[in-house]
Amino acid sequence: MMVSVVVPCRNEEKHIGSCIASLFENGYDQTQMEVIVVDGMSNDGTLQKLHQLQQNNKNLIVCSNSHKVTPHALNIGIQRAQGEFIMIASAHSSFDQGYIKTLLDNMLQLPDAIAVGGNMKTEVKNKTKTSIAIQRVLSSKFGVGNAMFRVGTNQVIQVDTVPFGLYKAALLKQSGGYDERLIRNHDIELSKRLLRKGGSIYLIPDAICTYYARERYRDIASNNYRNGKWNILTVWMTKNFSSLSIRHFVPMIFVLSLILPILLSICYLPFAYLSLLSFTCYLFALSYVALKMDKSGTSILHLLFGYLILHCSYGIGSLIGILIIPKFAFK
Repeated sequence: MMVSVVVPCRNEEKHIGSCIASLFENGYDQTQMEVIVVDGMSNDGTLQKLHQLQQNNKNLIVCSNSHKVTPHALNIGIQRAQGEFIMIASAHSSFDQGYIKTLLDNMLQLPDAIAVGGNMKTEVKNKTKTSIAIQRVLSSKFGVGNAMFRVGTNQVIQVDTVPFGLYKAALLKQSGGYDERLIRNHDIELSKRLLRKGGSIYLIPDAICTYYARERYRDIASNNYRNGKWNILTVWMTKNFSSLSIRHFVPMIFVLSLILPILLSICYLPFAYLSLLSFTCYLFALSYVALKMDKSGTSILHLLFGYLILHCSYGIGSLIGILIIPKFAFK
C-alpha cells in the first residue's frame, strides 16, 4: 500500500539528512512510498542538502511553504500526498528500522484506528551534563505528565495523540487538515478533533522513533514558553477546552500558586506564606524524583534546574497567553 511521509522543515541543515535516510532505509518498499519535504523558506543549507538527496532518491519531493510555519507546511504536504496512508514526520527525528511497516500493520489490524504512532525516544546529539539532564527530564512523567509517547509503553494503548503518526489519507483530507491559525498545538488539536468524530488513536510500542531535543537550558526555556503561550491561544481560537488535555495546564497552575499569594500579600502579608509553601512542596517532590533518576553523565543539580526551567517557562508562557488574548481578539 502506498504511504506518503510528510516532513515540514525550516533551517534543518543539521538534521534533515539523517531524517530522510532513516525513512528511505526503513525497510518499507520504496516503490510504495514517497517522502514529501515542505520547506519553509530555509536560509541555511537545508535546500541544497535536499537537492543533493533528490539525486539518489527519486521519491523525494520538495515543496515550498511561503508561510514558513508548520501547520501550513503539513497541509501543503497532505494535499500533495498520493498515498492511501499519510505519515507525519519531523526533520528533528529519525525512525527505527521497520517503523513505517509496523504502524501500517497495526493500522490494518485495528478496525477503529484513526491514527497510530510509536514510542518516542528523546536523545541529544552532543552529550554534556546539561543536554543529558534535559534529555532525561523530557523522558520522565514528572517532566511531561501523561504524554505516554514520551515516557514509553510496552503494550498497545489508546492515547489522546501520537507524534509522527500514520493516518488514513482520506480521513485526514476530509477533516480539513491542520488548523493553520495554530502555530503550536496544531497536532493535538487535530487529534482531538478526529477523536470527537469517533474512533481511537493507538500508541504502538514496537514502533520507535528518536527525537533530538534542544541541548541548552535557554533553548528549552524559549521552546516551552512558546508551547505554554499557545496552549491558551489554542483554547481561545478553537473555543474548546477539549482541544488540549489537563497536563497542558498544570505548569500554569503551579506558577499561579506562586504569583497569586504574593500579589495578595500586598493587602495581607501572611498570604506570602502560601507561595513559600507551594514552592517548598514542589522542591521536595522535585528532589525526591531527581534523587531516584539515573545521574550518570550529569548531576542532580542539572536535573533540578532542568525541571525548574521546563515547568516555569511553560507556566509563564501560559500566563502571558492569557494577557495577549485581547491583542489576538483585536486582530
